[in-house]
Amino acid sequence: QVQLVESGGGSVQAGGSLRLSCVASGYTFMTYCMGWFRQAPGKEREEVVVIDSDGRTSYADSVKGRFTISKVHAKKTLYLQMNSLKIEDTAMYYCSGSADRRKCDFAYWGQGTQVTVSS
Repeated sequence: QVQLVESGGGSVQAGGSLRLSCVASGYTFMTYCMGWFRQAPGKEREEVVVIDSDGRTSYADSVKGRFTISKVHAKKTLYLQMNSLKIEDTAMYYCSGSADRRKCDFAYWGQGTQVTVSS
């Protein structure tokens, strides 16, 4: 059974940093397309960053230059380093992994970790 478990969320002041982690168990496709998404109250879920099976990354314009995605395959862990946090970054953050090597199908999802940024 695939499990993705996020951690590292919390409350931080604007300008601060957080590092989110997503540990995978029962999931052997760390080389497949994975990503971080977020959903703020009253808003639709949005893509934050995706890393495809070739290691290419695609960041939302709103986080470019501030967020960085990385993976440590040996630890089966996906990270999201978030710097210069803004109030508008407040959301539940989810990691997702794909089941198909050929595409980003985001078949698997974690339960999320809350990030709250205050002034």
